[in-house]
Amino acid sequence: MSVGVLILIALTGLVSSFVSGIFGMAGGQIFLAVLLIYLPVASALVVFAAVQVASGAWRGWLWRGYVNWPVTWRYIVGSVLTAIAMRYVSFIPSKPMVYLGIGLMPFAAFALPKRFAPSITRPGAPYMCGAFVMLLQLVVGQAGNILDVFFQASLLDRKTTVATKAVTQLVSQVIRILYFGAFAGDVVTSIPLWAWACFLVTAIAGTSLAPIVLHRMTDDGFRKWTKIIIACFSAIYVARGVWLLALGER
Repeated sequence: MSVGVLILIALTGLVSSFVSGIFGMAGGQIFLAVLLIYLPVASALVVFAAVQVASGAWRGWLWRGYVNWPVTWRYIVGSVLTAIAMRYVSFIPSKPMVYLGIGLMPFAAFALPKRFAPSITRPGAPYMCGAFVMLLQLVVGQAGNILDVFFQASLLDRKTTVATKAVTQLVSQVIRILYFGAFAGDVVTSIPLWAWACFLVTAIAGTSLAPIVLHRMTDDGFRKWTKIIIACFSAIYVARGVWLLALGER
């Protein structure tokens, strides 16, 4: 990749971390969409996960007093059990599959009647959420907006939501690096150290700026804008997936 592309990725990491720092989501979708333009799927997912580990760890630290640990630990159990099962499946999704999988799932969840809404606080829901999200992350490459649907249906306040999602996704990103790292090849190792440093610094910087906005939001406003952003980015992902299929990309 050229120096210009590496700088573009770093700047995208800054913006995406800022957005994720406010909503606990959406930023990852922006970042992954840009990475998929320039990198093969496995390499894009490894770079994505590495940068998300940095931003997620810093976000979790900033909001550590708000983490809902009972939900977090149950989510991690579900994620790890699924990852162990998937360890025996060597599967790399195609780019159209990544886009369509990420884009269509939230609309399916939104279509559920309210009484069936997958709230993360329901008994057993964190285990199911962890398992399902991890499965999607390894099969279609990304599932942050599905996780958002589980939190959107709960009554957790905005700070607890951002903090808890940060810690759960930190674990998920580490698992994703271990899973897709074996398929990433020389593309990831060819990225210079200065570029990695820029990726990590911009991710932390964007995360650090986000609390300025989040403190000023209300919980109702947070839920409203979260749902709007999920729907908008999901629609973009579906359109991109359909376009790649039309072009014959596999």
